[in-house]
Amino acid sequence: MQTPAKYKILVVDDDPDIVELLQYNLEKEGYEVAHAQNGQVALDVAKKFLPDIILLDVMMPVMDGITACRQLREKPKFKDTHILFLTARSEEFSEVAAFDAGADDFIVKPIKPRALISRLAAYKRRDTGQDSEQTQVIEIGGLRIDRTSFIVHKGEQKITLPKKEFELLSFLATTPNKVFSRDELLNNVWGSDVFVIARTVDVHIRKVREKIGEDQIKTIKGVGYKFNTD
Repeated sequence: MQTPAKYKILVVDDDPDIVELLQYNLEKEGYEVAHAQNGQVALDVAKKFLPDIILLDVMMPVMDGITACRQLREKPKFKDTHILFLTARSEEFSEVAAFDAGADDFIVKPIKPRALISRLAAYKRRDTGQDSEQTQVIEIGGLRIDRTSFIVHKGEQKITLPKKEFELLSFLATTPNKVFSRDELLNNVWGSDVFVIARTVDVHIRKVREKIGEDQIKTIKGVGYKFNTD
């Protein structure tokens, strides 16, 4: 019998202590781990290693994380790879730029291994189809949102969204016409253990609207957003 392939994680950080900490904890959980010390090396390693998740530091020599993320997203083979940024709170200024480059998530340093393992396990469960208790297909407002393939169909058009944009749309569509504040969306889509700013929601809403149209997600001024079926 063939042994199932291990879930692969690429750790990219110029701090060897952080790399060692992450590699130890991830391998203990059964993940296959590779590492790189900057964004340029990460591009080369990723081509050969083909990770399921990339943990990417923001500030690094030679090539920073944002540039590396943008270049990875330009390659079709990494379009659906989860890219999670490792960031210090002092780097909050770069968060919107990172999401624009294609980031899925942010994890704040100093890293808490147990919280990180929990978050990575959620990505793995979703990728391996272990979250079967959730409704897998949502049909609403002229959209067909397929949670198994992460594809949105609008009529005959097939729309592929990055992971966090898809999760945001899916969350809003699950409870149509209910208004969610930015904080509620951050907690439910990004999680309470990930440090992101409220503007992150606005950036993702804008990008979702650009792809599915302006009508589905309505802004309630001073309150938040809702999936509109009116």
